Amino acid sequence: MSDNGLLSLTSSMAGDIVVIHVNGVLDATTREQFSDYLDAAADDHGPDMVLDLGGVTFMDSRALGLIVHHWQRSTAAGGNFALISVQYPNSKVMWVTGLSERLPLFDTLDEALTAFAA
Repeated sequence: MSDNGLLSLTSSMAGDIVVIHVNGVLDATTREQFSDYLDAAADDHGPDMVLDLGGVTFMDSRALGLIVHHWQRSTAAGGNFALISVQYPNSKVMWVTGLSERLPLFDTLDEALTAFAA
């Protein structure tokens, strides 16, 4: 667990896949915390990763860039990567940049895991 008051990060496992639960603000003030947590999760659990963004209250372009980096890192290592529970009002930057059309977005963890198994 990682919590600085602005951002709380926890993780759980869905089989062999790490699920990172993100709650709070993803911006320049929390970028390093977010980056360190994602790096540690990938190092500890391998390239398969799901980010649960249902608790995100705001996301800026730097945080989105970090998510894209981890998506590319995961897929380059032969892993699966997904974003779940993304809320448009709190993550508008994904739609403004057009990345909502490219990133693997799913409503639920079950949908993401089904896509991984396909």
